[in-house]
Amino acid sequence: MTDHQEQPQQPYYPPRPPYEPGRAPYEPFTTEHGTTIWPSGAHGGHVPPPADPAPTATAAPVPGPRRRARRGVGLMAAVAIAAAAVGGGTATLVQRLAADPATTSASAPVAGTNVAARGTGTVAGVAEAVSPSIVEISAASNSGKSTGSGVIVTSDGEIVTNNHVISGASEITVRLDDGSTYPAEVVGTDPDKDLALIKLKGASGLKAASLGDSKDVKVGDEVVAIGSPEGLTGTVTSGIVSALDRDVTVAKDEDQGQGQDRQQYDPRQGWPFEFGGQRFNGDTGSSKTTYKALQTDASLNPGNSGGALINMNGEIIGINSAMYAPSSSNGSTAGSVGLGFAIPIDTVKADLDGLRSGGDN
Repeated sequence: MTDHQEQPQQPYYPPRPPYEPGRAPYEPFTTEHGTTIWPSGAHGGHVPPPADPAPTATAAPVPGPRRRARRGVGLMAAVAIAAAAVGGGTATLVQRLAADPATTSASAPVAGTNVAARGTGTVAGVAEAVSPSIVEISAASNSGKSTGSGVIVTSDGEIVTNNHVISGASEITVRLDDGSTYPAEVVGTDPDKDLALIKLKGASGLKAASLGDSKDVKVGDEVVAIGSPEGLTGTVTSGIVSALDRDVTVAKDEDQGQGQDRQQYDPRQGWPFEFGGQRFNGDTGSSKTTYKALQTDASLNPGNSGGALINMNGEIIGINSAMYAPSSSNGSTAGSVGLGFAIPIDTVKADLDGLRSGGDN
């Protein structure tokens, strides 16, 4: 038999009578059953709750001590809740700010130039676009063989180069960028400007270079040089235009000769020229010519003569013609020191018709 246990009675809280004028709000009062009630706030008594209490927001428990590192997260969560009440756009912004920084940065695109791109304005882009228009020229004579460079100006094989590259040659062979070779003949020369025009035999469909305007060139402009220094076909170097209108003096072809004078010239040392009252790379002789040249610090070496100086739009702005190649103590070439010169392309364009008609040949 189960013992009967009386359930404890819950305290009875009678309803509070309506407010009566003249009664202090916190004075005790006595019910009809003789119970005295002390209102809450006066002496710690109890006030019965209303019959149907209105729903109220539950107060959040007071948080205990937390690490300082988590305060920002709690603050951001509170901001996110407030933003959600304002509108979806603001809430989205707060959500992004509260996201993991590593995730956010990884998904955002990075503005900038792709270094692997091949296009106008990069050395790689210029080299790719212009190299098919630059050739290596081998000129053989009774006194030996020399190597220079040239620029294709027509699709059927007209090539501009320096006069000193092909002067006195009995046989000319041209090697294209793709490795194919063609024999060539001289069309016209202009020793006063150190220019020459040759023509390939049996060539067609070649890629002609785009000729720019050297009058627009400014000191500090970036440039690319392409040629065949020391027979290294298709060598690319880069630099800037370091000066304009330099007076460069070179020997005319009649002083080069076919005999002893010709044999004294060492093509590995660069073509003799004079600049600023000084001689470089040997004696220029008694018959000379002077022209205005672009100066560049792009590395030029023997064999670059006749090659192209190119702006960053891929346009030819000069024909490389002279470079200072100092000799070491044992007499060998020490290489480029960043002092090179090019015939402005405006001079070349003005002379093309004369070269096609034979020039001063």
